[in-house]
Amino acid sequence: MNIRRLTLPLVAALALSLAACSKEESSGTSSTTATDKAPIAAAEAFDTLAAQGKGFTAGALMSAHTVYVLFDPQCPHCGHLWQSSIPLQGKVRFVWLPVAIMNAKSAPQGAAIMTAANPVETMNAHEQQLLAGQGGMSASASVPPDVLQAIKTNTDLLERLGATSVPFMVSKHQRSGAVITQSGALGTEALAGFLGMGQ
Repeated sequence: MNIRRLTLPLVAALALSLAACSKEESSGTSSTTATDKAPIAAAEAFDTLAAQGKGFTAGALMSAHTVYVLFDPQCPHCGHLWQSSIPLQGKVRFVWLPVAIMNAKSAPQGAAIMTAANPVETMNAHEQQLLAGQGGMSASASVPPDVLQAIKTNTDLLERLGATSVPFMVSKHQRSGAVITQSGALGTEALAGFLGMGQ
């Protein structure tokens, strides 16, 4: 009985710690070349990502409510967040910014998704393969220099935000307008709550 009481909190803590992928647990490391490494204050995170981040948009393109998601294509938690965001895409504009912190597949897959004719369909197919344990989509290791630089810039932004894992979200709370950040995946209901969406 006492062992069970100790085991349940331990399992719950382990589940929470696995809700994001961190650079420390990945075999690859990012190589960055941007000269600006200054930390980004939380209050400036939204505007900085809007100005400097590059990715693709999913959801309500004309929505005033935008969420920036820094993700690694090799991160299964990012795949879970993608799935959780789908029911909210009718009301929210999600901008997905690929980074490369997990392994050698991260940048090529991020580039393939970004440059696809239909990035949303490509992301759907990729995440289904990734979550099925198939490693995600196959992608050419030859990435155009401008696209590779965009991914490196996104990776720099992630580090400058002080984030240690992905997915990492930056938005403005729908009711208060305050800049909010979240590391790790959330279910659809928790995501709506985080964003301040009324029921």
